[in-house]
Amino acid sequence: MTKTEATQDSAPTWMGPSPEQLAAHRISPRFYNSDLAPSKKEGRSWTAYSVFTLWANDVHSLGNYGFALGLFALGLGAWQILVALLVGAALLFFLLTLSGFMGHKTGVPYPVMSRIAFGVHGAQLAASVRGIVAIAWFGIQTYLASSVLNVLLITLMPGLQPWADTEFLGLSGLGWFSFTLLWIVQVIIVSYGMEMIRKYEAIAGPIILVTFVSLAIWMLSRVDFSISWAREDALSGWPMWMHILGGGSLWVAIYGTFVLNFSDFTRAAKKKGSIVVGNFWGIPINMLVFGLVVISLAGAQYKIDGTVITSPADIVQTIGNPILLALASFALLILTVAVNLMANFVAPTYALTNMFPRHLNFRSAAIISAVIGFVILPWNLYDSPVVIVYFLGGLGALLGPLFGVIMVDYWVIRKTKVNVPQLYTEANDGEYFYHRGVNWRAIGAFVPAAMISLVFALVPAFAGFSEFSWFSGAGIAAIIYFIIARRNFTFREVDGEEIAVPTTH
Repeated sequence: MTKTEATQDSAPTWMGPSPEQLAAHRISPRFYNSDLAPSKKEGRSWTAYSVFTLWANDVHSLGNYGFALGLFALGLGAWQILVALLVGAALLFFLLTLSGFMGHKTGVPYPVMSRIAFGVHGAQLAASVRGIVAIAWFGIQTYLASSVLNVLLITLMPGLQPWADTEFLGLSGLGWFSFTLLWIVQVIIVSYGMEMIRKYEAIAGPIILVTFVSLAIWMLSRVDFSISWAREDALSGWPMWMHILGGGSLWVAIYGTFVLNFSDFTRAAKKKGSIVVGNFWGIPINMLVFGLVVISLAGAQYKIDGTVITSPADIVQTIGNPILLALASFALLILTVAVNLMANFVAPTYALTNMFPRHLNFRSAAIISAVIGFVILPWNLYDSPVVIVYFLGGLGALLGPLFGVIMVDYWVIRKTKVNVPQLYTEANDGEYFYHRGVNWRAIGAFVPAAMISLVFALVPAFAGFSEFSWFSGAGIAAIIYFIIARRNFTFREVDGEEIAVPTTH
């Protein structure tokens, strides 16, 4: 072997394209690094099972159980709850499959995907809104998980109770320990990138499914498999159907974050079929199982003592056997961490990387996201209805209009034709430079739709429309953008293989 050959063999290859290839496409370091670059088609590792376990974890989150059990508290019976969830599941399967296909074809994460419709600079708006919501919820979900860990620790070591009675900055001493421990665990996992998250989700998914199905069977056995199918004051007629449709709409709105940044995950999918099969088993089928668990838990507990539970944790705490209680609590911890990693950690990490690609990579951006989620003292946010309803609720209402613009631009206006290398150039004649890097037509569709969505979501006089705020925002933005979008342009389809990198994360 010659000296030249040895040098070539020892040179790192994970960066993918050579400087000459990047220069040929006029790639700017302001928009490109190895984390934002397209993923190579060869070596992608996400299978149908990977996508399925994503949903196996997220669908069974404690927040989702709280929402679905709330439908029972509102007066919906078993079959009405199933209908509401399955209506939402059918819509989600369609929307998430569309979003997933975008990631598979282009190989780019959501912040880069947003450049197609909003421009290379305008995309910062779309990425930032999604990232801010996620950072806040990352901290809140970690706090909720720490509460479960507190119960587990006190059950195993009752001597820790005095630590639970002391308080500093709104959190007990034991709470600080639990929160910090879970925070560190999540930072370690995410610092190893998307591949490590995939492996964690693959392990956690079956554990979660077995835990909740077992919990449902245990509850059914306590009532001889005969539950209360509805409350005594169950809804009927038009109010019932409004709550069914509203429940289905809210079920979609809950995933308003995921339908935006699903490409963060599917950019590593082996093939389109992996997305379809994984979504099919993970959304409609898995959500059917979720619904059956919900009505089993709610109906059984209501028959036992007339209590309307608000979370599976309410039932877990009634388990008399300390070992079984510890195992169930540990499973809930695994679940909450799994949900947090994919729903609330990945999005802000990519958003920060997108803002400072020359200075941040996936790991450093993840650490910064985690630090922000810590220093905002999320337990105080969770205890403040104003913050939850107006700040986070308001930001959440903006996600529908973003989705409407991005989907119409990709599927209807340009008919899936994307010039991937042009997403990374700041040249004035770049295809996605628009006017100084911003597509003002997209902004023009987003702003009025966002204002209407905010009014529906936050103004009490429109409370009857609040359940449909995501759909109204997405629909209005989609219609406006369809009308005003630029059409006097020849859209080109160029893949990003020449500037792509291996899917190391």
